[in-house]
Order: sequence, then C-alpha cells, then structure tokens
Amino acid sequence: MAHYPRYPTLVTHALVFILLCTNGRSSDVDCLKSFMDSLQDPLNFLGSSWDFNSRTEGSICGYEGVECGQPDGNKVLNLWLSGRGLKGSFPRGLEMCSSLKGLDLSGNALFGSIPSDISEMIPYVTYLDLSHNDISGEIPISIGKLRYLNVLKLENNRLEGHIPQEVGMLGKIKTFSVANNRLSGPVPTFSPDVTITADDYAKNQGLCGYPLKRCKANTDYRDSLLRGMLVGWAIATVVAFAVTWYILPTVFVKKMIIRMKKKMKQAKKLEKATNNFNEANRIGKLGTMYKASLPNGWILAVKRFSKSKRSEKKFISEVMTIGRLRHSNLMPLIGFSIHLKERLLVYKYMQNGNLHEWLHPVEGDTNIMEWPVRVKIAVGLGRGLAWLHNNKNLQVVHQNISSECILLDHSFETKLSNFGEAAVMSSNFAVSSRTPLVNGETWVLGCDKKDVYGFGIVLLELVTREEPNKLILLCNNSGGTLSNFAGLYDAIDKSLLGQGFEDEITQFLMIACKCVQSSPDRRPSMLDVYEKMRTIAGG
Repeated sequence: MAHYPRYPTLVTHALVFILLCTNGRSSDVDCLKSFMDSLQDPLNFLGSSWDFNSRTEGSICGYEGVECGQPDGNKVLNLWLSGRGLKGSFPRGLEMCSSLKGLDLSGNALFGSIPSDISEMIPYVTYLDLSHNDISGEIPISIGKLRYLNVLKLENNRLEGHIPQEVGMLGKIKTFSVANNRLSGPVPTFSPDVTITADDYAKNQGLCGYPLKRCKANTDYRDSLLRGMLVGWAIATVVAFAVTWYILPTVFVKKMIIRMKKKMKQAKKLEKATNNFNEANRIGKLGTMYKASLPNGWILAVKRFSKSKRSEKKFISEVMTIGRLRHSNLMPLIGFSIHLKERLLVYKYMQNGNLHEWLHPVEGDTNIMEWPVRVKIAVGLGRGLAWLHNNKNLQVVHQNISSECILLDHSFETKLSNFGEAAVMSSNFAVSSRTPLVNGETWVLGCDKKDVYGFGIVLLELVTREEPNKLILLCNNSGGTLSNFAGLYDAIDKSLLGQGFEDEITQFLMIACKCVQSSPDRRPSMLDVYEKMRTIAGG
C-alpha cells in the first residue's frame, strides 16, 4: 500500500483566495466600524478620516492608517495607528478583518488585558505592536499560537506574571520586546538564529535566564521532590500517593527542575487506553511506544519502560531533558506516570510514525517520499539539534540520533524523540555545567560531534534509502571533493533522480559525508550544518 505526503494543491489555495475575496468587503467594513465604535477617539483622528458613507469599491483602503493588498482592493491587510490617542480595550472587532497581517496600536491609551483568544482573533498577523500603552494582566499563552508572527513588541505597559515559553517556539519570530513591565520568571529560549538582548527585557524586576542573570534554584517542595528522584528515585517517600500522574506544563521550567502539578489520574487509565499495551496498539516495529485512545477522543503515544535499573535511568533522563525543553522540532512530552514498577511517558501522537519505517518499509509496502519532504525532515532535524547544542539556558547533546527516533507529525515536521541517553553540555540553571543528566560519566569536550555523526547517518539514509554502513567508507574515501563522489552518486535513491533535484541532492550528500568523518575534529558543528542546509533549500 502506497502512502503519500499530502500537501494543499494550487486549486485549494485558489479556492480559499476566491472565498476570502468574495466574502471580504462587508466583513472588513464591519471590522473597521466595530474598531472605531469600540475606542474613544479624543483627537477625532478616526472620525475625520474614516467615512463609512462612501460606496466606492475599495474606499476603506483609502482610510488613514489602513493598508490593503491593492489600492482598489477590499481586504484590510495592515492597520498602522501608532500614536493616535485612541483609548479603550483591545478591539475585538478585529477578528472580522480576516486577512489582517500587520497591527500597530503602539503609543495610544489602550488598557485592560490582551485577549486570551488573540490567536483566533488575528491568526495570520506577522507584525504586532502594542507597546507604550497601559495594558495590564498576563501575556496569554495563546500568543504562542500566532505561527506567522515576526515581530512582537509589548514594552512599556503594565504586564505581569510569566512570559509564555511558547513565544520562543514561534518559528518565524525575529523581534521580541517586553521591556519596562512587571514580568517575572524565566525568559523564553529562542532559536539560535534569533537575537534577543537584555535591553528587550529591561526594567522587569523578576526576569531571569539568558541573556539576563541565571535563574536560581530554590528549596521548595518541588526541589525536594527532584532531589529524591536523583538520589534514588525515592518518590514514594516524598509524595504520599501510591499512584501518581503528573502533568508537565507547556511552559519552560524556570529552575533546574520540572514543575509538577498535583492533578492525578490513575495509571490504569493509560493501560486501558492502550488496551493493556496490546501489540495491536504498538507504534511501529521498534521500541515500546503504544497508541492510546482516551474517552474524550484524544490520541496519545505512551512509551513504556522495561523494569530494570538501566531503563529507570533512561526514564529519569527523558523526564528531566525533554520535560524542560520546548522546541517545534522536539517531541513534546505531555506527562509521565509512576505506579509501582511501571514507568510511562506520555507524548503527543505523531500520525506519520518514524522516519525509519518510511525509508525502510516492510516487504510488500511502498512508502513514497518525495525529495522536498526529505529536505524538510533534514532541515527540521538540523534545526532541532542546532537549538539543543546552542540553547543558552540548557545545552544538551542527544547521543543517540537515528532514523528510529525521528518522528513525523501530520505535515511531516520532524519531532526528535528518545532522550534516554541525553547529557547536559552546559546549563544556565543552578547546576554544574559539567554534570551529566543521569549517568556518572564526566562530560567529554566535543561530544556534541557524536550528534553530528548521527545526523550524517540519517542524512545518508534520506538520500540513498539504504542502511548507511557501506556509504560511510565511501564518504571517508572521497576526501570531500565532488569528483570522488561517483560511488556515492550511484547509491542515490533512484526514485529521486530525473526530477531536477540532482544538484541539491549532491550538496546534501556532501554535507552528510562531512558529518560522518572518522575524526570528530573534522566534523562541522550542527549550527553550521543547519545554516548550510537552509541556504541550499532556499530558506
């Protein structure tokens, strides 16, 4: 049975565009009317400029501060209304401007809180500036769902509470500022190619984490619980629960530990959801991951650990690593369960399984994976590893990269899993930067190159669809020159040839060979690899 990655067709995009355009003008007029009616306008800026009596097609696009896609169009794309003296709460009518991309309401007199459903109100916004107002309350977690956001400016308000760590996971964010508020807790961790300075967090008394001072560990209940986990997994002596289910929060932990909530669920519910870990619910042919179907319709993935000391260490390692890290290319951990000797980790379910099964299907099955999809997977894995190695708060090396631990979501986004062998490279938390996560081995300088090697193996598999043992020797004998790649070129997956991707495939093959050099010193860093691939792939 053939499986095909599904992508929206040109026809689908065209239909959506037509529907937006034919549906657009009245809703956009209503949007601006509602916007104007919801705000006080003491300087009469809107009243003198926005004339809703005009029936001319595209007349709203001539309003002051309003930009449309075309001068005579009818869809509002941007609202530039900085410093207009507008007063009131955030205008909910903006949700009727269904194509809104840019919103600048800075330097006005807005008050109240940012709507908790802002990601549903203006889902396509790329530029959001609410700075220099009087906005209070917390920054809503949903702001981390504005997936197209490039610029987020919230400085000079009265915002309080924590900054949602989801902000750091926004894939397109480039500018972020919350200076001069009342915020506290750990600052988000951004991708290595995003530069956020201390000035962007200035005049907030309680913020910590890079580029500010490191977050201090405290000695409260959660710290005591963690210490029990580390010295002997004495969780039963610390918590008076025979069966415990801890839900990990979606925000990044502000200390070295994992913040745990006290909501409990029976471990038996997970067993029931997997039909008592029935083989029919096993995900893939490798490992011990099971599909769990909950009564509310949610589908989860439950990883079950064998009953051994080594598995116990792997369990703790995964909880302490992936439980503290949030990135779009890491497998998101939802929680874990402890019951007697049963150790379970609960993850989001990934519809497309793991990469190994796509590249090496069982006999009788055919998995078709086009080159652009393989590039997407490789770049995603490179991005995730570069982030792990360069994360300013907690640098981690995975140490067990393979196609089996690369899971794929519904759109074939890479989700790196299996952190049971992971170790800390350095930490901005109050722990030794040389302390491994679980085992007693000391950190070896440059062991991040082990991840680079593993990445090279995966990249060879993506290009050739073969087990890469023979290819490594060819790589090491090639000397890194194109003229010596004849043997490797013959190994390229034949289904990829003749489609115009040969030059790109060859460049990826050369990157893979550099990654699997026998000497770690000759291997590039993951950040270099990621940036090179991104350049080849065109961004």
